[in-house]
Amino acid sequence: MPPDTPAQRPTPRAPEVAHAAPARKLATGRRGPADPVKSLMHRHRELCERAVDPLEIAAGLEAHGVTDRTAARYRHRDVFSLAEELFARVPAVAGEPVDASCTPARDIETRAAWSLRALLPGAACLATFVALRLTEGVLDGGARLAIGTGGGLLALMGLALALRTGPLCADGRSSGAAGLFGCWLLGYVLYGDALLHQVLSGGPEGPWDITPAPLLGLAVAVAPAAWCAHLFSVHAHRKLNGSRALEEFAAGVRPLLFAAVAFFLCVLGGLLYLAGFGIGAGGSQVGAAALGVLLLLARLLTVHGFPEPAATGLAAACAVEAAAPALVLAGRLPGLDALARPVDALVAAAGTGAVPAVACGAAALGLLTTATVALSRASAHTAA
Repeated sequence: MPPDTPAQRPTPRAPEVAHAAPARKLATGRRGPADPVKSLMHRHRELCERAVDPLEIAAGLEAHGVTDRTAARYRHRDVFSLAEELFARVPAVAGEPVDASCTPARDIETRAAWSLRALLPGAACLATFVALRLTEGVLDGGARLAIGTGGGLLALMGLALALRTGPLCADGRSSGAAGLFGCWLLGYVLYGDALLHQVLSGGPEGPWDITPAPLLGLAVAVAPAAWCAHLFSVHAHRKLNGSRALEEFAAGVRPLLFAAVAFFLCVLGGLLYLAGFGIGAGGSQVGAAALGVLLLLARLLTVHGFPEPAATGLAAACAVEAAAPALVLAGRLPGLDALARPVDALVAAAGTGAVPAVACGAAALGLLTTATVALSRASAHTAA
């Protein structure tokens, strides 16, 4: 037989080595992978593959609860740095080619198109009021009612077209309930003050006067609202491109939101004044201004992926406006006169226009608070 080789020769330490090898493998398994980003990459692989830039990955990670503090556990200073590594390490899925026709001229044409569509509701309302003014004393009540109804339908069609494209387009996120709430609020602008006045006077006692001036101002304000939404989105994306941390982006986008809302409120105030000057006084200017801000904030939240709080804010304003005449009517029942006292006191102090002002103003303040938090997130400014 050949002599024992060193590998064949048993040694006293062989059992120890045999036990040590599995123990060393087990210890290595306990330490976990040397690459902490790999597990995160696998969990969010689809997000990383579909992303067109690291910013989209950063926004997606933030939407899944990854913060700058979480990024530190993956050996990165912030979510943006972590997203850059994920974007570099995960190959992109072959998608549609970049449209080479997206030139500055094409962009200008697109903006001009949705700007013209945003002017349609105001143009329809203005044409209707001019037609009614010119036919006053010439046509009978039935014909004038037909003109008013037709003009209102055209204005609603123009509004629907304006909300279907451009910066106010919600891509199907808006619910039907939100549309009904918006129609109620706009209807109250026309009829609400006169109806509440009749109810407080012991009625209602039949047809009541309408207050078209605030509605005209709101209709014309659709175009400024579209431009405010567009400018907010553009500057928010620029902040996103220049930020290196989520907190930095949030601190930079909040003033943009406040500036957009304040600018729209100033423009809307001027349009409401001009509408009242041209058509005649009537209706609550403050209430209409509060409604305009409420509708703008609700649309911004819906466009950026938060339709639920938007619908809740609109529903709250509708509930307050509907509760005012209902409480007055309920107060006529024996023993329930206390129900009407809050409405009586509010109207006695500031007139019937105080009801929509309080209702829409409180709802707008609530949506502004919500938007300050929701729209300061990076994930609110990326494509779904």
